[in-house]
Amino acid sequence: MSQLEISHPYEALTPDAVLDAVEKTGAITDGRLLSLNSYENRVYQIGIEDAEPLIAKFYRPGRWKDEAILEEHHFAQELVTHEIPVVAPLVNELGETLHHYKGFRFALFPRRGGHWPELEDPEVRLRLGRFLGRIHAVGECAHFQHRTTISIEQLGTQPRQYLLEHEFLPTEYKQQYSDLSQQLLEQINERFEQAGKVKHIRLHGDCHPGNILWRESGAHFVDLDDCVMGPAIQDLWMLLSGDRAQMNEQFSDLIEGYNEFYDFDFRELQLIESLRTLRIIHYAHWLARRWDDPAFPHNFPWFNTVRYWEEHILTLREQTERLLQPPLGSEY
Repeated sequence: MSQLEISHPYEALTPDAVLDAVEKTGAITDGRLLSLNSYENRVYQIGIEDAEPLIAKFYRPGRWKDEAILEEHHFAQELVTHEIPVVAPLVNELGETLHHYKGFRFALFPRRGGHWPELEDPEVRLRLGRFLGRIHAVGECAHFQHRTTISIEQLGTQPRQYLLEHEFLPTEYKQQYSDLSQQLLEQINERFEQAGKVKHIRLHGDCHPGNILWRESGAHFVDLDDCVMGPAIQDLWMLLSGDRAQMNEQFSDLIEGYNEFYDFDFRELQLIESLRTLRIIHYAHWLARRWDDPAFPHNFPWFNTVRYWEEHILTLREQTERLLQPPLGSEY
């Protein structure tokens, strides 16, 4: 029986299988293997004899086609050629970045150290804005052909439908969730219409602080697994936090640096709370869709409890209020 026929594909990805896969690429491992914090994929630090450790990312079976993964790799490499600090996959002597081993697909990356950026520091925000402006200037130059495009349907409508059709929502909250999520999607549609036809470019897609490794010399952007076509604000809004005044101040610093390299379309500020709401809806859907993966009940034990859904609905109610407020940075 193959690993794709057992209860979950990753059960076949044993430490020995990981080391064997890496050695098939020509690297000589020293037997050290450290599992890193990743759930959608499986990511490991691999010890290499007489060399720096490598990072091996094993892609979740069935999620992406090879062509989509290769677009991720090519985008990362394109950014590196423009001297933008993105951690791109290593290329072997045949020019390959995507490897196959017993039904698994994986890539190797250089190890890079760092910590979350200190977003309270205006200088850090300014520098991050410059980096993102440079990423988007390159991202505008071509289009993804095999990756997804940010849409209300993909991030909101379909996830909502999945949650309503499967046995995750407690009976007593199902109608509340149905009515509230429908109201939110209508509000989001209105905000997208108000913003107008904004430009879609290639994006990092999941640019939260955990995907930025900061050092004194600057940043390393990692994990382009969710790179997509979409509006530029998608890579900016996750770096904002706090109350409205704090987020306005943070955005001001980010956009000052950003506009040195790429012109931001301020109509996209209409989309911040819409994108935040879609992320909240999609996150619950993501947990539900992955619940058959043993790593998810183990690492997210609070999901699918009555309390979780109580808090989730409360958060969505708060978003209905946020969506009624003037967009962030209305003074710009």
